[in-house]
Amino acid sequence: MRFVAGADEAGRGCLAGPLVAAAVLFDHHALSTRELRSLSALNDSKQHDHAAREELYPRVLACARRVVVVSRSVRSIDGCGLHVMNLEALRDALSSVAREGALCLIDGFAVPEFGFEQRAIVDGDATSAAIAAASIIAKVTRDRFMCRADERHPGWKFATHVGYSTPEHRAAIARQGVSPLHRMSFQSSAYEQLAL
Repeated sequence: MRFVAGADEAGRGCLAGPLVAAAVLFDHHALSTRELRSLSALNDSKQHDHAAREELYPRVLACARRVVVVSRSVRSIDGCGLHVMNLEALRDALSSVAREGALCLIDGFAVPEFGFEQRAIVDGDATSAAIAAASIIAKVTRDRFMCRADERHPGWKFATHVGYSTPEHRAAIARQGVSPLHRMSFQSSAYEQLAL
């Protein structure tokens, strides 16, 4: 197909910070050989280190026809539920890049109430360049947000673990409690010792 859109999210499994979804639309007829080569390293963002993701990020922006990033706050995740917010964010991002005749590819599961042709691909971020591109955009955007949050909320070391449940993060929660960025709807053992 000429137009292929991919969508993925970052931050679904985190204890803190927003959920970020990205969608990327590629026009295969418009991509030059040079651009295709520049995207050849695309893979699931978790398979790349920080430097590689930062290098791929501007390449995706330069080659894609459209790129949209959507974020859902901790408050909305806690209020409506992670899965609901995840589907809503993916749907909003994809709806903003999709066009008539485009095939929309989503990592993992289909998005309900979406008006364009779609396919859910298990491990799609490792098998589809469009989904991998969205994975890179979502991950880099979210990581940059969490690095800035580290300055506003010192002590939790958000720049190091970007909100995931690492031993360092869990120790920070035990030491100083939760920040405004922590998702309280999560049933995590990291919160067990806190008087919430």
